[in-house]
Amino acid sequence: MNFRKGNRDIGFGKIAVVAAVLVATLCGLFNTSAYARPNEKLMNRPYADLKRWHLGFSIGMCLQDLKFTHNGYVTPEGEQWFAETPAWSPGINVQVLADLRLHQYLNLRFSPGMSFSFKDVEMRDYVTGTTHRQDLKSVYVLLPVDLKISGDRLRNSRPYVTVGAMGAFDVSKKKSDYLMFNTADAYLTVGLGCDFYLPFFKFNPEIKFCFGLADLLKHDRPDLDDNPEMYKITQSLSKVKSNMFMITFYFE
Repeated sequence: MNFRKGNRDIGFGKIAVVAAVLVATLCGLFNTSAYARPNEKLMNRPYADLKRWHLGFSIGMCLQDLKFTHNGYVTPEGEQWFAETPAWSPGINVQVLADLRLHQYLNLRFSPGMSFSFKDVEMRDYVTGTTHRQDLKSVYVLLPVDLKISGDRLRNSRPYVTVGAMGAFDVSKKKSDYLMFNTADAYLTVGLGCDFYLPFFKFNPEIKFCFGLADLLKHDRPDLDDNPEMYKITQSLSKVKSNMFMITFYFE
């Protein structure tokens, strides 16, 4: 399934808004249920949040977008190249969780894991309309650290927000192509979620916005010394940054 730019029906921002509304709606449904039958609704796992630390795991979906900054380079032949990601394909992320209770409303969370990302890059010459495409498949080791800030618990739900940072390391095998990217990246993250207390565990749907800080593009390409036709794409870019949107389901 692809989410097209330009004439796409579902955009990156729209997906984020829909996910946020879904999480908020789930919280509202749980809260409404708690108010509607106060004598019938039992509190599940009433001491779960009093533990000094606990473990869990998560599965989820991620979307990665690349932001290209062009420098206006014109080749000797008069070509001017631009790049974009015209389609997004959902990737999969799997993580484990270690949660440390700092305060009644604060938790420190470390959730290392793996993410499998898929995306396409389209490169187009502004003058002739010639296009090239590059299929990017990445396997990331994710190292997120988050501060979880929770609200008050209302029966069996508790909303929260997160702020943090995340390191990402692409461990997939790289081959020579139009564009090559560095292995390491760093992100600032902001998230929104809700704890749902079930009889045997906590279920937490969460959305997270990840803003890349580093320039991912490899500018020095000795592998293309004999192939200037491919190197001109890299020459046309001053930097490339990554943004990610993640929908994650925690089981704690």
